[in-house]
Amino acid sequence: MPDRFAGPPPRERIFNAPLLAVLLAASMPALYVLQGRSRDNWLGLAFAPIDLGEGRYGGLFTSMLVHGGWVHALMNAIAALTFGAPVARLFRGPVGAGVFLAIYICAGIFATLGYGLVHLGSPDPLVGASGAVFGLIGAATRLLGGGGRVLPLTNRSVITTSIAWMGINAVVGLIGFAPGAEGARIAWEAHAFGFLFGILAIGPLARLFARPDERFDSSGGLGDPLA
Repeated sequence: MPDRFAGPPPRERIFNAPLLAVLLAASMPALYVLQGRSRDNWLGLAFAPIDLGEGRYGGLFTSMLVHGGWVHALMNAIAALTFGAPVARLFRGPVGAGVFLAIYICAGIFATLGYGLVHLGSPDPLVGASGAVFGLIGAATRLLGGGGRVLPLTNRSVITTSIAWMGINAVVGLIGFAPGAEGARIAWEAHAFGFLFGILAIGPLARLFARPDERFDSSGGLGDPLA
C-alpha cells in the first residue's frame, strides 16, 4: 500500500530543469533587453581578435553578454536550458552552483580565446554566448547516455555524438546559414573550442565535486585516465 504520508517527491522530480539552468537561460533575453536600451547597443563589450595583440582581454568575457539579435539570444537560451540542465543536476549545493557557472564561463572564455588565436589580428567583432553554451553541450554529451553519470571519452555514444555535433557545426559555419544570423559570420571555431573544453572538463570536475554515487557510469568502467 502506498504511504500517503511520505510527503512530496524530491524537487528534481517536480521540476524538469534545475533552477540554476533556468536562471542562466533567462538571463540571455533579459540581458538583450538591456542591451537594446543602451546607447551603443553594448558594442564596446564585443571581442575582436586584434584585441589580443593590443593587450585588451576583457572582451573574452564581456562578449558573452552581448547578442546579435533576438533569435540569437533565444536560440542560445534554449540550448543553455536544454544542455545545462543535466550538467547542473550533477553538481549539488552552493559549491555545485559555482562549478556549473565556472564550466559555463570558462568554456566561453576558452572558446573566444581560441577563436581569437585562429583569426589573430582580425578587427571583426565577435559577440554571443554560443561558445559557452557549446561548453555545456560538450559536458552534457558525456552525461546524456549515462543516465546522468559521466561516460568515458572512449564511449561509442560520446564519440559518435561528438562527431555529429562538430560535423553539424562545421557545415553550418562554412555554409553560413543559421536562423537570425543573416549577413553575419558564424564563429563555428569558437563553438568547437567551447565544446572541447566542456567535454574534457566535466570528467575531472565530476571527480572533485559530484557525489560519489553519481560520478561515473559503471557500465563503461570508470572511464579513461583523463576523465
